Amino acid sequence: MIEASKYTRRYFMPPFPCMDWTTKEYADKPPMWCSVDLRDGNQALIIPMSLEEKLEFFGHLVRVGFKEIEIGFPAASDTEYEFCRALIERNLIPDDVAVQVLTQSREHIIQKTFEALEGCKNAVVHLYNSTSVAQRQQVFRKSKEEIIEIAETGAKLLNEYKAKTKGNFRFEYSPESFTGTEPEFAAEICNRVIDIWQPTPENKVIINLPVTVAESMSHVYAQQVEYMCKTLHNRENVIVSLHPHNDRGCAVADTELGLLAGADRVEGTLFGNGERTGNVDIITLALNMYSHGVEPGLDFTDLPEITEAYERLTRMHVYERMPYSGRLVFAAFSGSHQDAIAKGMRWRNETDPEHWNVPYLPIDPRDLGREYEGDVIRINSQSGKGGIGYLLESNYGISMPPKMREQFGYIVKGVSDRQHKELMPSEVYKIFEDTYLNSNGNVKFISAHYTQGELISSIVKVAINGCERTFTGSGNGRLDAVSDALKNGMGIDYTISTFAQNAMEQSSKSKAASYIGVTLPDGRVSWGAGIHTDIIVSSVLALISALDNSGVV
Repeated sequence: MIEASKYTRRYFMPPFPCMDWTTKEYADKPPMWCSVDLRDGNQALIIPMSLEEKLEFFGHLVRVGFKEIEIGFPAASDTEYEFCRALIERNLIPDDVAVQVLTQSREHIIQKTFEALEGCKNAVVHLYNSTSVAQRQQVFRKSKEEIIEIAETGAKLLNEYKAKTKGNFRFEYSPESFTGTEPEFAAEICNRVIDIWQPTPENKVIINLPVTVAESMSHVYAQQVEYMCKTLHNRENVIVSLHPHNDRGCAVADTELGLLAGADRVEGTLFGNGERTGNVDIITLALNMYSHGVEPGLDFTDLPEITEAYERLTRMHVYERMPYSGRLVFAAFSGSHQDAIAKGMRWRNETDPEHWNVPYLPIDPRDLGREYEGDVIRINSQSGKGGIGYLLESNYGISMPPKMREQFGYIVKGVSDRQHKELMPSEVYKIFEDTYLNSNGNVKFISAHYTQGELISSIVKVAINGCERTFTGSGNGRLDAVSDALKNGMGIDYTISTFAQNAMEQSSKSKAASYIGVTLPDGRVSWGAGIHTDIIVSSVLALISALDNSGVV
């Protein structure tokens, strides 16, 4: 059994309460977004992307709308250096996009970093060094002042190389492992760097506060971020950035509360890919904002296409239940869920409300390039009549009466149960056809002719077991006259207890769908359907279908 006493907290609270963020309900504007897919994401892959794959991925990130994209650590490998040069030399970086590169506080690394950036239109040079208690004691074995000296040395070198390198450069500093660092020390080292860089309104600097390893609950991180926002020098010219990892499964919550606490910017990845449990998922963050009516500034209107490109280029798999992105996140198999969604969608069509509020769907799937029919209403043995009915209505214009829909729902669930599989919309419609439209009964309709008098008279031709027969009858309407003819000619008794019709399309040439339920002397109800461009013919076909399914003819 695990001994919990082995562990203790590894984080530090600010020296005074930092709780202003608790008065805010939600982030009312998007942060600056920086994708780190090509650095944190790429280094976490079993097989890192090739140069051409990274170039393609960069193009996808630009199309999504990222204005800052971290492309790697140019001094770390020839591959990353060549990627940086390829972007610059092939003129693949839009004028309004800045690439971001990492560097440690070592002169030969900084020198090669600026060589890689020569001629870049816009770049962020990201300096970092570890500051946590664990890193200071175990890895570097240095004092606080020695750790500060590393940061100051790097900050000064960045100033020097910026002055002698062609290009437009901004600076970023990260006290790596910030969440395991005493807040007072984190503020001190960041302020030393800020004082060296001397930011201005035209040349702001970025101070990044990474959750390199998640150490606490999200409200603690929010207080740490708020403390930094309150104690950083020249705050009006400093962009406070967040870079949460997901060790505790709280990266999204950490980021959202960090933004409430005053942060201006977020570094993360698509789908949360990154080392260990990953980085914060920018898609989830952006669409959480969107669901609150906040325009996130990123375009995820074709999320399936983005997902396909991501899986192909990274060889990773997007989990089926990943928020917003997963293949099944909008899927409703449960009958009660399907029924509520179907009724919610009908209510929207009837009332045209201003805001989205459909049961079980926090966001409109179509906003992300998803479809209700294939992505929301999914049919298996757990499905209900509401979902099955909505699927047929939205895909094929079939709008069955409630009791008929109930009977058909049991038929469909039975098929799914026996076959042990999900049924596609086309398969559900095929069951409808086989059950009601193409039934292998004894009676086939041939023709009907009508004469108008005090009552309507009918001459009905049908084939019974392949033999043509002619029956006559009369009634108040054409369907009633046909029904009377069938009763007389075949010697059967029933009552038409339910009759409904709908146009399958909104056009003059649309087909009509008719649905009839007949009640037999023993109380059983048998259902039938008919589809034809002539509404009378469709109703006669539905009647004959119901009689075929009754077992009495």
